[in-house]
Amino acid sequence: MPEESLERELEDLVTRLGFELVELELGGSRSRPTLRVRIDRPNAEPGRGVTLEECSGVNRALQAFLDEDARLGDRYVLEVSSPGVERPLVRRGDFDRFAGREVVLRGNDALDGGEKRLEGTLEGVRDEPEGERVLLRLADGRLVEVARNRITRAHLVFRWPGKRG
Repeated sequence: MPEESLERELEDLVTRLGFELVELELGGSRSRPTLRVRIDRPNAEPGRGVTLEECSGVNRALQAFLDEDARLGDRYVLEVSSPGVERPLVRRGDFDRFAGREVVLRGNDALDGGEKRLEGTLEGVRDEPEGERVLLRLADGRLVEVARNRITRAHLVFRWPGKRG
């Protein structure tokens, strides 16, 4: 993950351009870092957000900023894209916003009953003294609570219209 100040600066720039920063990932190598940026329109439905032209415009703006900033060096790779229909859930607001939708939660360790992967309907997030708890209704009707800090990846589930699965 990029350092927090760089992430805040990139998020501010994306916001000023009229978009929402969904996710920021740093990969690649130390000598050739790859920065993956997923953007969306604020409050857009998954799959109905940004266009290729808008991603290209944001890419140019971020590239101009990063070319002036030395933190990634001069050999970085920048990728700007939409979050897609299986939009990642990264921030607290994502879990609130998509309550009622089908999601997948993944963890490095068991999240519930020995499972590292859970799929169900997102019921929301609850604040507890020990931290945020994500509420998930499983297919069998059980409501499980997962500490948000134990979730390594979360995303919406896309189902083709007319298909059940």
